[in-house]
Amino acid sequence: MALLRMVEIRSMKTKDRVLKLKELRDDLLRERGVAAMGGAPPSPGKIRSLRTNIARIATVMREEGEF
Repeated sequence: MALLRMVEIRSMKTKDRVLKLKELRDDLLRERGVAAMGGAPPSPGKIRSLRTNIARIATVMREEGEF
């Protein structure tokens, strides 16, 4: 999973940001579930990149007063 750039996030509409944030949180929940069950994650850096993307989107939403 590639990191989202701040320019890309800022160019999104509010509705798109909310949907992307929900999608990323669902993916993170799924990945943490796999890790908690003792399974080896297919890509070890995915959890970190998901957390980073969630933080970036939340930051932009707070800056613009949407959150």
